[in-house]
Formats: sequence, structure tokens, C-alpha cells
Amino acid sequence: MSSDIESFTAHLQSSKRILALLGAGLSASSGLPTFRGAGGLWRTHDAISLATPEAFGRDPALVWQFYSYRRHMALKAKPNRAHLALAELAKKHPGFIALSQNVDGLSQRARHPADKLQLLHGSLFNVKCTSFYCSYHAENFTDPIVPALRIPLDESDPTTKEARHAVSQNHKEADIADAQVHLPSVQVADLPKCPECHEGLLRPGVVWFGESLPSKVLNAVDSFINDSTKIDLIFVIGTSASVYPAAGYVDEARAKGARVAVINADRADEPAGGLTDNDWFFEGDAAQIVPDILKTIIGEVEQPIGML
Repeated sequence: MSSDIESFTAHLQSSKRILALLGAGLSASSGLPTFRGAGGLWRTHDAISLATPEAFGRDPALVWQFYSYRRHMALKAKPNRAHLALAELAKKHPGFIALSQNVDGLSQRARHPADKLQLLHGSLFNVKCTSFYCSYHAENFTDPIVPALRIPLDESDPTTKEARHAVSQNHKEADIADAQVHLPSVQVADLPKCPECHEGLLRPGVVWFGESLPSKVLNAVDSFINDSTKIDLIFVIGTSASVYPAAGYVDEARAKGARVAVINADRADEPAGGLTDNDWFFEGDAAQIVPDILKTIIGEVEQPIGML
């Protein structure tokens, strides 16, 4: 490990252009629940089926309840030292940009410069009008965004295993996984309305399944990669970068001369193209590793007490 850090540090200090791909593992130490899986949100609902334009058209109240919960949980979390370290690198290194697959807003709250942060999947804290004739969009960190979307059950998720167990504990034969937990009724009239046109509903500014990735973001990253100058280093942090376009960026950066530095909790999470002897894999918690391997450039990073 010490020899890896030494060789990495030497390369980092000589690097002029650096790209970072950021995934959910970056926020793991902030205690943010995952979007899906064993520890996922809203266990009695298929989260993927809620993250579509069709779902919003069919039941905007249910979709907004899902995203209001995600916004609430993200705001309860705090940016960790990795978010802070990357934000500091962005401030001090003119040739660094980050492409984040996260929608949790933690990089923004760590004060990562906006011009050095590209959001591939949008943000929970961006909202936009659904009216065809209105182009309103804005950043919004209000929790809840409207009173009707206040989180029930003492700020807990009513569809967690514990909440479902409370519903079914008197039924010995009940399958807890199938216990029905009813969400509070929310009327469409009480959902967030556009303050500009006063007619359209607002929707979360995330990229839903079936929607195109933001062309502005893709163009910005393509412009960085296709610049005539070589790329020295690409970070892959908290993601396997195995799904396109992220997987392609690793190969493209390597073709421009970049060496790859992976920071992941699981050794199996290598980029789709694998690693070479000239690359680095730092296994463990990104919140611990990222500040350590960047400190020769950014100095020491401490977690501010009570940081919002």
C-alpha cells in the first residue's frame, strides 16, 4: 500500500488534467440509504417503476411521496470527507472536473464548484415544470417541498421492514415482506406547482428511466476528453463504471494517456476494461481514502462539526 501511495502521489502531483467518475459508494459513509436492494428505500414498492415519466403521469402524488422521502433522507445526511476533499481539489486544481452519477446533492453541499461538477443523472434538489409551454427549473432544498409531503411516522419510512413488522406483528402467518403499509393520501392539488406559469406541476429534476441523459453534461465531458491535451489521471470512486457512458469514459481517458485510480469498498468493482500494472486500486471507505491520497495537493481535510 505504501509503495502504491508513493507512486500515485508522484503521478498526482505531476498531473495537469484529471477526470473523476463518482458513484453511490462516495456517499456510503454519509449513511445514505441505497436506492434499491436489500437496504433500499420503500421496500414494498418497486422503486424502478416509480422513476419513470409514465409513473408520474399515472400517479404524481405517489411519485412525489417517493422523492420527498429521498430528499428528506439526503438532507439528513452530511457530506463526508471524500466529498469535501474532491471539492477542495476542484478549487485548487484548474484541470480537474468530476462527473457524478449521484443525485443526493452531497457534492453540492460540500461546496464543490458548479463549473467543475457535472451531474449525469440530475439532482433530487432540482425541480422543473412539466408544462410543455414552460421552461421553469430551479434548485430547491426545502424539506418538505410542500406541507402535504411531510414524512409520516416521526420522520421514518413507512415501508421499511420495521414499519411493516409493526403492522403484521399480530398475524403469526403473515409474511412481513408482503405486509401492506398504506401511505397518507395526497391530493394532486396539494403537490408542488410551478411558481412561473402557475399551471404545471413541478417534478424532480432527476433523469428517469426511459429519459435521455442531459446533453449539456455529456457535451461538457466529451469536450474535456476530446481536448487536444492529454489526460493524466482518471479517478473511479464508489462505482464500478461498468455501465455506459461511464464505462466508455475510462477507456477514452486511457486512450488519451490517463492512468486509472480506483477507490472502492469491493475489490471486484473494477472498471469494465479492467486495470493494468500502471493503475491503482485503493480498497476501502472512500471517505477515508480520498482525503488521504489527495492531501499532498489539498492539505488536511476535517469534517466540519454541524455541517449542513
